[in-house]
Amino acid sequence: MKKTRDPRTVAASNGVATDQTFGAVAPPLYLTSTFAFAGFERSRGHEYTRTSNPTRDLLADTLARLEGGAGAVATSSGTAAVDLLLSQLRPRDLVLAPHDCYGGTYRLLAARREREQLDVAFVDQGDETALAAALGRRPKLVLIETPSNPLMRVVDIRALAERAKAVGSQVAVDNTFLSPALQRPIALGADFVVHSTTKYLNGHSDVVGGAVIAAARSDAEALSAWANIVGTTGAPFDAYQTLRGLRTLFPRVERQQKNAMAVATLLAQHPLVAAVYYPGLESHPTHAIARSQQDGFGAMLSFELKGGVDAVRRFVEAVEIFTLAESLGGVESLVAHPATMTHAGMGAKARRAAGISDSLIRLSVGLEAEADLIADIERGLAAVDAPARAGGA
Repeated sequence: MKKTRDPRTVAASNGVATDQTFGAVAPPLYLTSTFAFAGFERSRGHEYTRTSNPTRDLLADTLARLEGGAGAVATSSGTAAVDLLLSQLRPRDLVLAPHDCYGGTYRLLAARREREQLDVAFVDQGDETALAAALGRRPKLVLIETPSNPLMRVVDIRALAERAKAVGSQVAVDNTFLSPALQRPIALGADFVVHSTTKYLNGHSDVVGGAVIAAARSDAEALSAWANIVGTTGAPFDAYQTLRGLRTLFPRVERQQKNAMAVATLLAQHPLVAAVYYPGLESHPTHAIARSQQDGFGAMLSFELKGGVDAVRRFVEAVEIFTLAESLGGVESLVAHPATMTHAGMGAKARRAAGISDSLIRLSVGLEAEADLIADIERGLAAVDAPARAGGA
């Protein structure tokens, strides 16, 4: 029986000093592709790394404990994790997905629908009329992304999970933006939690990986079996790196969200900023929901600049600490332009429907000194303002 421990303790110490051979404090890395049998029909528990591997299994066990699940599968990417979950559906089964979800998830769902492998309803889950109509179609899976990428919309997980289960649907929550340090969806009624472990769980922008955590043992076993069949499991070295990053998850996120609040506060007061999307601000429309189900507001935020794409270009070319790059959740601060980067594959029509404008900028706030981050944002905003000042001179 698993011991119930504080998640901070689980992240820092699960698997530590469990090596029975040499007494290694750090869990060993098993890079082998295959394992020797003790004898004919006598497996030692692991046979082939696609199926199971001690390093990857330890990561999966740690994630399951952190999320309060019965089991987990560590996959080769976050997209692979979502696809593993979708693989449990039958042709023509309906997935109810957020209309403003991550561009890669949108692309995957649209591609599966085009091949008639499932049906998808992209719905504004904050629109009661649209949501009720979609639930009336009795979806098999309701996918929730909260906060959403990139507009930071927050969904009431508990309320939506109750409504979904009332029509026979399972519920999956993408918890990448907050991680179990700040939100644990299974405790709120979710059947599955999905992660791009590339992001906050690893935290160092040097691994690509994903995970699905299941609330029920039977679901975890089914996911594990299918991952072995299709070979979507992650590599042992990636699991080792992710577990190493996971050890510092809680202190990293604590510092990063403090920096993010300072940045969001600055942006919210600046005359060149048309809107700021950060649930930690009391002005955010779903601030109250976020406060009720999260242990913090995270380190992701987005904002819209006045001046359109030209203003965006000037901003991203002027900042020095914020690196223009995709991805998020690392110790370093990143800036992205969703319309031309992370969400380009959605197409202009779908972006407009989701509210993702060409003026939107997304920030992943890192561990740098708060004063340096603020100065960098001010540097970018000064570059946006410079042409206006020159024109008025």
